[in-house]
This record gives sequence, C-alpha cells and structure tokens, in this order.
Amino acid sequence: MLSTMSTRAESAAATRRALLDAAAELLDLGGPEAVTLREVGARAGVSRGAPYRHFTGKDSLLTVVATEGWQRIGDQVHALRADPALSAAGRLRGALQTLVGVGRSQPHLYQVLFRRRGHRPEELGEGLDRVRRQLCGPADDPAADRVRAAGRFHGEFLAIVAGLVGERNARHYGALLLSSAHGIADMEVSGHLAPEGLGAGADELVDTLVQMIAEAGIGDAAQRQHPSPVHADSTDGGMEDSGGSR
Repeated sequence: MLSTMSTRAESAAATRRALLDAAAELLDLGGPEAVTLREVGARAGVSRGAPYRHFTGKDSLLTVVATEGWQRIGDQVHALRADPALSAAGRLRGALQTLVGVGRSQPHLYQVLFRRRGHRPEELGEGLDRVRRQLCGPADDPAADRVRAAGRFHGEFLAIVAGLVGERNARHYGALLLSSAHGIADMEVSGHLAPEGLGAGADELVDTLVQMIAEAGIGDAAQRQHPSPVHADSTDGGMEDSGGSR
C-alpha cells in the first residue's frame, strides 16, 4: 500500500515537473501569451486534464515559474555573498550582473518576475482561477511562495549592499541599485544601449553603478568618523558683519 502511494506521489511530482519545464520553455519562446494550459500539457506529453490537476489556471502556473526563477536568482546571489574571495564591490557587481543577465538571456521570464497583477490582458482569467481555488478547496498559495522567494533575494541583495554602505543606508541604496539595474536590463533588451542608440554597454553601466555606490559608502563612513562642525552662530554672525559694514 505504501509502495503504491509512493509511486503515485512520484508520478504526480514528475508530471508537475514536466509541466513547469514545458511552461518555462514556452515562456522563453513566445512570452506569457504562448503559455496556455493546453500547449503546456501537449509539450509535456500529458493528458489534457493533467495540468488542471496541478494548477488552477495559467496565472498560478506562471506564478510558480516566477517563484522558481526568484529561487535560482536568490541562490546565485547567496553564493556571491558567501564567497570569501570576492570583495564587497565584487559581490555587488556579481549580484547586479546576475539580475541584468536574466533580462538579457530570458527577457520574458524577467517580465514575469517583475510584472504587476491585473495589468496584462492575459490576466483577465485570474477571476476563473479564484473560482477554481474556491471549488477545489484550500491549497498552497503560489503567490505567497513567490513573495517569499523574491523576499529572500531582496534580503541577500541588501546584505551585499550593506557591506558597502552600512545597514542604515542599505535599503535606500538598494532601491536605487535595483531600479537602475531594472532600467539597464530594459534598455538593453529594447536596443536603446546599442551602438546606434546610446552606445553604452550594460556591463559598463553596472561597473559605474558599483563605483558610485562604493564611493558613496566611503564618503558616508568618513562622514560618520569625522562629522563636520556645526556653527550655530554663523548666520547671525554674517548678518552682524553685514550690518556693521553698513
């Protein structure tokens, strides 16, 4: 009996894995519009009904694909943070290059990673997903898993940033860096950084970002160690001098 249950569980896990791999392949080939449960099932070589036994709809399937994407990125950034051979600047450079690299090699996945729900035509089916979830009963929440995976990446990234600018400033500079990296990735994919456009390489821009943050970190550290003196009477004194000259 236990052997039979184990075999069924293994078979279900293998089917789910095949569906996720097929969805990721279709996403890379044609974007979110190319990912339908029918096409995913056909590519995975399973029955038409099999995808619906594992996912409530297209959105939940893409959410799991995005979750696995964030998990891979988080693993890579964690490895960079734990590498003793890298400098603080080297870790930051590697983390930014990892993110920009996903935008370069898997632009459709990159879009799914950063998309906002309800802003794409294909997401109109999310209402049907909710109905299916209500009918099928409670299950793991793919959206919550995605948030946790993205949150882990953010935590690893902010720890790297803190190595340069300190924990107090990590969130501020982290937001600046991620916004800049997102812009670099988008500009590169859209061709705006090509020689006939701005003529700037993505890696070169990442290097500039790292240098700016490293210099900002040094400046902040120096400011904390040697704060500038504050002259409370400087303004009054200037007014008195002015008055005296008259």
